[in-house]
Amino acid sequence: MIYGYIRVSTDKQTVENQRYEINQFCERQDILVSKWIEETISGSKNVDDRKLGKLLKKMKKGDVLICSELSRLGRNLLMIMGVLNECMNRDIQVWTIKDNYRLGSDISSKVLAFAFGLSAEIERNLISQRTKEALARKKAEGVILGRPKGRKSSKTKLTGQEKRIQELLDKKVSYSAIGRILNVHRLTVSAFVKEKL
Repeated sequence: MIYGYIRVSTDKQTVENQRYEINQFCERQDILVSKWIEETISGSKNVDDRKLGKLLKKMKKGDVLICSELSRLGRNLLMIMGVLNECMNRDIQVWTIKDNYRLGSDISSKVLAFAFGLSAEIERNLISQRTKEALARKKAEGVILGRPKGRKSSKTKLTGQEKRIQELLDKKVSYSAIGRILNVHRLTVSAFVKEKL
């Protein structure tokens, strides 16, 4: 199937320009869009929270996704590369009109995907490095990072289950059985009962 994907960021923008570009392209290529997906949503929103995410889940090997340009897939390079990588791994082609990309399973697509992947890795490393530098600076300024040493977290796997555990204990249910019911180890139940009940 051939899918036409159109995304605008605000209600003030119109989908008609993108639809026109895709239709013109399809006419020249003598192909027909099987289904249109339009959405008005910011490109910075997670792909899974967009119609694009739902579309990608149902697309099959050999399907084609046509959009006016790569920037319609996401706001930043990392997000766009994530979409392209998923498509290439599943043999879904991505065609863009303005950028003139025909990304599929051929060697040039793989080279391009490698370049995209390398860029993504560099970007992740830079983010990680900046985070480490910021934490080191905070530490040098005397800010205590993380949970204070020796203090246990006030929240546990069973926090909020006190009433249910008490009811089970009143019915003479063993720690092991309670653990199985609540999907935790019996020692977790035992420790929780000693500390909280």
